Amino acid sequence: MTIRTQTLALSLALLITAVTATSADSQRLPGTENGEWRYLGGDSGHTRSSPLDQINASNFADLEIDWIWKSDNFGPNLDYFMRSTPIYVDGLLYTVATTRRQVVAIDPSTGETIWIFREPETTRFLRSPRRAYGKGVAYGEIDGRGVIYITSPAFFLWALDAKTGRPLENWGASVPLDDFEQTGAVDLVTHLLDGWGQWERWDEGPYDADYGVPRELGMVTASAPPIVVNGVVVVLVGHQPSYGQTRIENIPGDIMGFDARTGEFMWKFHVIPRPGEFGHDTWENDAWMWSGDMSTWAPASADPELGLVYLVTNASTVQSYSGHRPGDNLFGGTLLALDVQTGERRWHFQIHKSDQWNYDLPTPPMLMDLTVNGVEIPAVIQNTKQGLVFAFNRETGEPIWPIEQRPVIQTQVPGNYTAATQAYPTLPAPLDSIILTGLTEEYLIDYTPDLKAQAQIILSQYQVGGLYVPPLPFDHDNDFINNVGCQGAGNVIPHPPVADPSTGMMYASHRRTCSAPGFMRPTNGVDVDNPNFAVPGDGGATPNYTPTTGTTVAAWAPGGGGGLPTIDGLQIWKRMNNQLSAFQMNTGEKIWSLPVGPTPERIKDHPLLAGVDVPESGGVGWSIQMIAGDLLIQTRSLSQGTAQYDPDAPLELHARDKMTGEILASVPLPAPGQYGMMTYMHEGKQYIVVQVGSFRTDYPGALVAYTLP
Repeated sequence: MTIRTQTLALSLALLITAVTATSADSQRLPGTENGEWRYLGGDSGHTRSSPLDQINASNFADLEIDWIWKSDNFGPNLDYFMRSTPIYVDGLLYTVATTRRQVVAIDPSTGETIWIFREPETTRFLRSPRRAYGKGVAYGEIDGRGVIYITSPAFFLWALDAKTGRPLENWGASVPLDDFEQTGAVDLVTHLLDGWGQWERWDEGPYDADYGVPRELGMVTASAPPIVVNGVVVVLVGHQPSYGQTRIENIPGDIMGFDARTGEFMWKFHVIPRPGEFGHDTWENDAWMWSGDMSTWAPASADPELGLVYLVTNASTVQSYSGHRPGDNLFGGTLLALDVQTGERRWHFQIHKSDQWNYDLPTPPMLMDLTVNGVEIPAVIQNTKQGLVFAFNRETGEPIWPIEQRPVIQTQVPGNYTAATQAYPTLPAPLDSIILTGLTEEYLIDYTPDLKAQAQIILSQYQVGGLYVPPLPFDHDNDFINNVGCQGAGNVIPHPPVADPSTGMMYASHRRTCSAPGFMRPTNGVDVDNPNFAVPGDGGATPNYTPTTGTTVAAWAPGGGGGLPTIDGLQIWKRMNNQLSAFQMNTGEKIWSLPVGPTPERIKDHPLLAGVDVPESGGVGWSIQMIAGDLLIQTRSLSQGTAQYDPDAPLELHARDKMTGEILASVPLPAPGQYGMMTYMHEGKQYIVVQVGSFRTDYPGALVAYTLP
């Protein structure tokens, strides 16, 4: 096919791509050999890329739905997101379903359920704040026997026979609960509590395996599955979201490794460094003793040859105020490279310090080999909510391009702490250039002179910042209304970036958002944190247990207010919504960027835009994608949090040209896409499986499998 280029700039970009692209037969990390999809992200580098090309541009339009697997058949699931991307190994698909996070094996050619595994119910499962957030399973082998590993919302690690779903014999340790098998499981809470000072000082009774962590000390769960690397199961940790907390105590989300063969505990990495450990001095006022959380929400990636596992973390307790934990707070907001056999830190980079913006790193590190200025580099690429992209040598941790520490606006909230500087990469280019300057006049809505004039008046009343804009106290006396800052990506958990190891290209979905944060108010010692009650996203199914609370709370907490005025409903910045951009990671340059979906009619038909040719800025929702052979396969998803999508826009799965983004062919989808997709080859046929879901359709959560007729 001849690629049509419309501008000289695009022609030059394509030339750069062709010259710098990695060889098509370059070494891939393991996971997609022989048509399999062994990891959540396809390969161990989480690129969501497969070399399969039976389905290609010439026949993509012929794809037909072969089967649909519906998760609502496996229990109540009022959450409309299908979060778990299946894996395909040795002739079977594996995933998890509903808030129960049941493990399911599926026939890849028919969609028939082969077996299911459901963990016995416990009080700690009912208390879990992340039940509906399971992202999948992990796979490993013991003497050629396939094993499925899963971390449950109650924070048990299970090892299941891949062919039968039965808990593995002579694996793990006996759990002293009546309904549990006496093999195949590990109570992860016991290992997490071991050696933790708060637990060692606890005198309110012995450990209760049914209840887990005492509520007065904290709460723990899991969102991402473990990852199996070189015979080690690396377990990730989750908590109640920090933005919903006022109490400052919690159990740290230490990362742990277990022997894949036996389930025996091997190591634990302290995400909040203890005395004598590297980074301990970044926790002032002894905050390390009681501060916790520090989760690893996002899945991990790994380089088995280097023996390294790569993980990203969020902030510690309370993400709106950090006066209780002054300092840069290692290892929060950090990309970590750990030795998989020992848990020792090989290298790290703190992407943001003392997080107060809910900037947790939500997407897995992506690994692929690059050629930069003629030098081959094993790379790790980290995308952020802010719209920044960081790139490192994954063996040494050295930045591929310089990273600058730039001054940021400091807090005015009494007793609060903000770091003096934050990290900004010089390359790769940001997803949206607005994040480098903030909301300046260049980005104001200017479709008519009157609109621009009104936007200028509104903006003149605010202090413009960049990415790291702290909230003000509710009674501040500045001569401006509030701070205003902008992001260039958004919550990339449900629309992760993907990469193509054969070309060095990366594709990322993003949108522009600007906001004035809510003002802070003193808490006066009132602890309102109570995750024992019904959890949003779980369909209100959590029983109303009598709450117990901690002993200390954040001195200040969000008190409401904030927000930016609109002009009769129009945002004051130029809209960039549901954007998809492509980067050549061998050079760090953005190659193309385009809107996904049409600008909503409510904007095009707005009375203030009558007669104006409004540029396309993308529809509601997000773009989700993967790489298969020579195609960038892409669709639209819901807008997370609002469940919105344009009912007038067709629900379609697209095949796009990787070098231009041009749509080459499309097929209809029965519901909006969700979170991701995957592909595999089974008995000589390639399948594409798309996660879909919407409460407005007949598919609240489903897998749709396409193949050629």
